[in-house]
Amino acid sequence: MASGRWNRFIDGLVKYRLGLLCLAIVLTALSISPANQVTFDQTIESLYAPGNPRLIEYTNSKAIFGGDEYIFLTYTDPQLFEDAGQERLANLAAKVAEVPGVVFDSVQSLNTYLELTNRRPFKSRRAKLLEFSRGVLLGDDNQTTAIAMRLEDEATAKVSRPATIAALRRIAAEQSIPTNVVGEPTLVLDMFRYAEEDGQFMGWAASILMVAVILFFLRDFRSIILPFVIVQMTILWTKAGLWSTHLQLTMVSSILGSLVTIIGVSTVVYLSFYFQELRQKFDRETAFRKMLEVIGIDITWVCVTTATGFAAHLSSHLHPVRSFGLTMVMGSLLVLLAMALVLPAGMLLGAGQIPTGKPRGEQQVNQSLHKLTAWVLSHQWWIGIATLFVLVGGISGLWQLRVDTDFTRNFRSSSSVVQALNFMEEKLGGAGLWEVNFSAPEELDEDHLEKVRQLTTKLREMKTGNEPALTKVISLTDGLDILPRIPILVPDDDAKIRWLNGMQTGFSDSLFNPTKGRMRIMLRARERQTAEEKELLINRVTEVTRSVFPEAKVTGLFVLLNYLVDSLLSDQILGLVVGAIGLIVVMAIAYRSIWMGMISLVPNVLPILLLLGGMGWAGIPVNIGTAMISSDTMGLTIHDSIFYLSAYNRARQSGLDFRGALHEVQTEVRRPLIYSNIALILGFLVLTTSNFVPLIYFGALVSTAIAGGLLVNLLLIPLLLQIGEPRQPIETSAAISPEAANPNSARQG
Repeated sequence: MASGRWNRFIDGLVKYRLGLLCLAIVLTALSISPANQVTFDQTIESLYAPGNPRLIEYTNSKAIFGGDEYIFLTYTDPQLFEDAGQERLANLAAKVAEVPGVVFDSVQSLNTYLELTNRRPFKSRRAKLLEFSRGVLLGDDNQTTAIAMRLEDEATAKVSRPATIAALRRIAAEQSIPTNVVGEPTLVLDMFRYAEEDGQFMGWAASILMVAVILFFLRDFRSIILPFVIVQMTILWTKAGLWSTHLQLTMVSSILGSLVTIIGVSTVVYLSFYFQELRQKFDRETAFRKMLEVIGIDITWVCVTTATGFAAHLSSHLHPVRSFGLTMVMGSLLVLLAMALVLPAGMLLGAGQIPTGKPRGEQQVNQSLHKLTAWVLSHQWWIGIATLFVLVGGISGLWQLRVDTDFTRNFRSSSSVVQALNFMEEKLGGAGLWEVNFSAPEELDEDHLEKVRQLTTKLREMKTGNEPALTKVISLTDGLDILPRIPILVPDDDAKIRWLNGMQTGFSDSLFNPTKGRMRIMLRARERQTAEEKELLINRVTEVTRSVFPEAKVTGLFVLLNYLVDSLLSDQILGLVVGAIGLIVVMAIAYRSIWMGMISLVPNVLPILLLLGGMGWAGIPVNIGTAMISSDTMGLTIHDSIFYLSAYNRARQSGLDFRGALHEVQTEVRRPLIYSNIALILGFLVLTTSNFVPLIYFGALVSTAIAGGLLVNLLLIPLLLQIGEPRQPIETSAAISPEAANPNSARQG
């Protein structure tokens, strides 16, 4: 019998508790070194699945042209065209060129062009050169300037990307004139940096908050120490598991610590409440045995369903979301292992005092819950109609959801990265850098160059309202047309290219690769646009370009970041469906009843549908944080249903009628569930202190969904149980043992 095996398992936990604790300590000691070696993948490529067509186009372009990962140092200098201003600019450009990780020959500054116009053949071209550099190196106010540089490929650079950008920021901070460091690589870096730093902070902050909740309600220091130990062990084991499987932490999985804290602490809180109840009647070992007999398998199913909820992320199109799902599946299951190894010794070691007094608020909470149940059962039709009405409104709101492709909205508006970006967009045009690339002959001929000129003109003539759709368009022909043909000195286009490369090393190589037979035109656009505006612009550029070069590709960081967020909406719906199916299957197995499996899911799916629908109606956009809400919330809140339904089954098996069973559930389950949900909500609210806006959304919305799940549990499960009551046989479920069927036996001895 399953119950006999379970009792033998409990006997083993009690008998070998010291050995199990030693095993946990050894595993933890062995995990410290590999856990500290887990790396954090901070590449833009990590945000896409390896075979994604847009990623392939982007990496192909990087291999052909050296990439478009440019960074700009921008500032406003009233003396820009005076000797002092030019000297400042030249000195700053020289410092930047020496920074490890910056392609030395790629550094561009306005003084390079101005020095060229001092030469006699080019004096008449001064106006054209200044216009050529306008919007990139020179603002419309003739005071704002930028130094542009390309970063080395991360795979071959001798220093890390964070080290390079940190060095550039130090140089900028040393300038007498306020200087900004801006560019899409800094956006990506700061996204990862905030995610990593805030993930570490939030793990500790969540622990402190939840410790305060436990101390307030339970007044038991052992119940504080045990969850903390279990959580820290689980985090180390999970990271060691990632290292052993050669996986990396990604932007999303950086919140591993805070989520494992929330899962572990909330589960141990429920166990502690139950254990304290039993300690009023039994000695420590007997109370521990009875606790596991009654709710031990429930705890197992809680961890399994939590892992199932996170496993829904494996259906995502995004690599970091899938990685997050796999990491949290490991973490959820390792929490169960840590509890099995640590709790027996942790709860049984020492004499221990019998708890005095009941948890705070017990009497008031019990009275309120009994009144609520009576009210629900007497107003079931009104509750059913209201639920149906709200459900229809929530589902219809799903079709109003939209994605947010303004990547700067991932950061607080007061952050330095957003302020630097705003400065560049206001003074120097768009910060979004991208390209169109197309085939080209190895030897350039006039026919091909004329087609390039035509395409360049068409792209410049594109309008959004009365404004140019693209803030800058740069092609090889622009450089060729700036230089005059001078007999002997500049007789042909090849000579012009040599002069251009002398003005700016690698100018032609960054736009034309004869070996690969590809040419590109560089584009700039405003980063701060809506999803609809960006997608329309990308489609228009694609259409215009392919009217001249039918096989042209449109790619770049601007495009990659746009479609990264665009794919989240389908992931949201897919994650909800996959998570719901997975949890129904697991719960049906646990209770040997499809009806009970469906009942368990209602309090979890309904709040998510209402939450997402409410986001749609309220115009709250979907970002990388909200993409994880659906399956995460189901995995974290379904434990309420497990404890509730198991307690109800035990009460019915003990001989109580329907209303008597509900009364028993109120006494046994709902109180600790309220307290553990308070701990969960406070833990997730810690995420709202993040500098990374998706984490703020994630924390606030999941907290709301958990609170909604608790409310739906209180209101709808009694009604659903009453509907299914005639068809529910009074028999032992897989989630409980026969010996534990009567909860009163635990209290009466």
